[in-house]
Amino acid sequence: MLKLNDITAPRGANREKKRRGRGPASGQGKTGGRGHKGQRSRSGGGMAPWFEGGQMPLNRRLPKRGFTNIFKKQFQLVNLDQLEQRFEAGDTVDAATLAERGLVRSTQKPVKLLGRGEITKQLTIAVDKASQSAVKAVEAAGGTVAVSE
Repeated sequence: MLKLNDITAPRGANREKKRRGRGPASGQGKTGGRGHKGQRSRSGGGMAPWFEGGQMPLNRRLPKRGFTNIFKKQFQLVNLDQLEQRFEAGDTVDAATLAERGLVRSTQKPVKLLGRGEITKQLTIAVDKASQSAVKAVEAAGGTVAVSE
């Protein structure tokens, strides 16, 4: 019977590593398969994968447009219909409880409440930012929204 500890690779499937520079009889002696002189014969020699032989590189040929705002705030978005599904009436909703229920990934990044869907449960919500429609909907359901910005 074949057992897991008896399984081996088929004959010829695994080769030993070429041992270069081990004398003339090895077939890879002296220059070690690198030829004589030149950039690729040196240790650390060769060209970067993006080098295009002196031709103007692609990243320099393409036009550049726009800029990246390094001060941009990236919010984690949560909608009302998600809160409706995952919370019970009377619950307190903040970044920690949202992360615990899997609605946001991190408690470090700011959270924004958006107004997609309907909410019928009375919730106490503490977020970094909220849309006007979301605040109106939560207050209409008897809850409160505390925005800390």
